[in-house]
Amino acid sequence: MSENPEKGETAAGTEKTAGQRVIIKKYANRRLYNTASSSYVTLEHLSEMVKEGVDFVVYDAKTNDDITRSVLTQIIFEEENRGGGQNLLPIQFLRQLIGFYGNSMQAFLPSYLEMSLESFTKQQERLRGQLSHLAPGKMPGIGVYEEQIRQNMALFDRAMKMFSPFAYVRPEDAPAAPPEPAPAQTPPPSAPTDDSLADLKRQLAAMQEQIAKLATKS
Repeated sequence: MSENPEKGETAAGTEKTAGQRVIIKKYANRRLYNTASSSYVTLEHLSEMVKEGVDFVVYDAKTNDDITRSVLTQIIFEEENRGGGQNLLPIQFLRQLIGFYGNSMQAFLPSYLEMSLESFTKQQERLRGQLSHLAPGKMPGIGVYEEQIRQNMALFDRAMKMFSPFAYVRPEDAPAAPPEPAPAQTPPPSAPTDDSLADLKRQLAAMQEQIAKLATKS
């Protein structure tokens, strides 16, 4: 078993057939072992594997628990603490994200974030091409994406109210004082129907199609 981390320095899983998942094991001494390349790797190596599209899963060597999530989170922590003003996660975003833990909408948020980031990822090549021709400080066309973000949020608000009309209130719409109790005769809102969910999915598909069209025109 090789203990040379350099062996896994670039795409520390290239020995595996394309498309196969690389198994990483984490030992009690916090060392990470790539079973595909038979080498010890670092968080930096794993970060490069992510960027290169190498699929991997991390297991605790003692308990065999899947600890991929915690390791990926640790990679983000290391990246955010590199300094140089290149932080990816704004402080306000982190505060809002923390606020969702224990919130009734916590179960819905991961899917929304994943959907939004996937949509942006699909357009990043077009965006990168646009930005490469811009002078520093000038970004015409970014407004297109800002408008799409606003539409994204409007869809999110609608979905939140559909699934929990009383539990979800947008931060900017939150009242300064506790709201008055609803009249007793007000009937409870009906649960979202299959038609409502289907309509929401159609709007989402249309929104993603609009992103592509707007990016092409920019």
